Amino acid sequence: MPQQFQIEWNDSGREPQCPPNPDYPNGIDLDASQGEETTCTVELPYPAQRCGFYLITCTLCGFTMIATTAGRIDDPKSVKLPCKMKSLREWKPEANA
Repeated sequence: MPQQFQIEWNDSGREPQCPPNPDYPNGIDLDASQGEETTCTVELPYPAQRCGFYLITCTLCGFTMIATTAGRIDDPKSVKLPCKMKSLREWKPEANA
C-alpha cells in the first residue's frame, strides 16, 4: 500500500543562530488548512536536523506545502493540511478550459 504523504527533507546545512521560542517547548502543530472542513494531519520527523525545510505532498489529492525548520525544540512536529479531493471531484474540464 503506497504512503499517503511524501515528506522530503531539504537541508540548508546551517545550524540555528537564534534561541528557540519558549512558548513551544514541545514543537509546533501547524495548521495550513485555511478553515477547510476536510483535512489530513501528517506527523513530521521532530526535531529537524538543523535549518532547512520539509516538502510535504499528499499523494492522493496533490496538495503540497513547505514547512521550514531550524533544528530546535520549537520546530513543527505536525501539519494539518486541507484536502483537495472535493475540488478535484467537482472540477469539470469543459468549464475550466
